[in-house]
Amino acid sequence: MTQASSTGPAVPANKMPEEPTQALRFIKARTAQSNALQEDYVELIDDLLAVHGEARATEVAKRLGVTHPTALKAIARLKKDGLATARPYRGIFLTEAGHALANRVRARHRLVVELLLAVGLPRDVAEADAEGMEHYASDAALEAFARFLDQQKHRRAHGG
Repeated sequence: MTQASSTGPAVPANKMPEEPTQALRFIKARTAQSNALQEDYVELIDDLLAVHGEARATEVAKRLGVTHPTALKAIARLKKDGLATARPYRGIFLTEAGHALANRVRARHRLVVELLLAVGLPRDVAEADAEGMEHYASDAALEAFARFLDQQKHRRAHGG
């Protein structure tokens, strides 16, 4: 049995990638999963600061659907990594590096949403799916998404 691929010839279904290649893929996925949590916190804190002028651990926990101690642990990691600052009984604030990360995550999110809308997903589904996909897509994939969307815009603008 073979698997057809839209990007190349059929590959036997029982053929596995070489061990180093497969290991690198899994390592990349685990790293992305770890980074995804940090990115979600930074993006949410940035949003709360922009909308409400403050971000508190209790609100972060509620909005991410985690316990207060879980949010405090993640915020401590953000502080350790130089992305946030916080003082007892005060809000959480992002450092310049934290704001920059939030902006990068938000841009990736918008790009993935645009791609999903372009292939026909309804907005609510595109927004929900992009929330996970934005963290796992490689820079090469994101660049390809942007090129594809630019080509689509160019075709529409020129009646193609």
